[in-house]
Amino acid sequence: MRRNSIKRRLLAGETVIGTMVQEVTNPSIAQILNAVGFDFFMLDMEHGSFSLETAAQILRVGRILDMCPLVRVRSPEYDLISAPLDHGAMGVMLPRVENRSEVETLVQAVKYPPVGSRGCSSDAPHSEYRFGSLAEFVDTNNDDTLVIAQIERREAIDRIDELLSTPGVDVALVGSEDLSVSLGVPGETQSPPVVEAIDTVVAAAERHNVVSAIHLGSVESLQGWAAKGMRMLMYGSDLQFLMESSEQGLNRLRASLAG
Repeated sequence: MRRNSIKRRLLAGETVIGTMVQEVTNPSIAQILNAVGFDFFMLDMEHGSFSLETAAQILRVGRILDMCPLVRVRSPEYDLISAPLDHGAMGVMLPRVENRSEVETLVQAVKYPPVGSRGCSSDAPHSEYRFGSLAEFVDTNNDDTLVIAQIERREAIDRIDELLSTPGVDVALVGSEDLSVSLGVPGETQSPPVVEAIDTVVAAAERHNVVSAIHLGSVESLQGWAAKGMRMLMYGSDLQFLMESSEQGLNRLRASLAG
């Protein structure tokens, strides 16, 4: 049965690097990101327009390539969490987490009994259609599926120990832009209140044996947080790469023609 290599690497103390997919709906995006060398990608089903059918195709390609396809869901409804998992996602991130009950709901929906309450369907893409021992299938998925709480509100910072002490949480991923908005300094992700809040997350994650993570569009900022102990780094997005690269090339071309 396919194992989650990213989960095992994180448990071994390694650092992994991924990106957000928010615009491209063709399954080839997984192949492209794999060719570039990313360890994982997160499909944005919170802000993106992905249907379950479209998401399933991208997730399946990522899974076959051992890229650890992840999904950010909109809210903690059971079907929004379980359906992408049944179609191949190897982990789920819940945004706007503010209290322990939301994290507990996420864990319950991700994990099969006796750990959680997820409904069992072993004959689906997440089994690669290889029907073996059901007990092994349940145990492997419970061990491997990543549970990610996205920390992006002042309330989450105030309750960070309560959130990260919830059994079953693997990763605390900071959404720095939303956090800056919540702290009253929109877009100022390097400002003292935002940096202090993120430092609080890093320290709490270490106390509770949870991986701290962050999503940023700046390589330099990611390097800084990696130096402080963050081991799951999400760099930019498909949209950022498309716009930045095309704009840089276009400007260079126009400048050369004008000269």
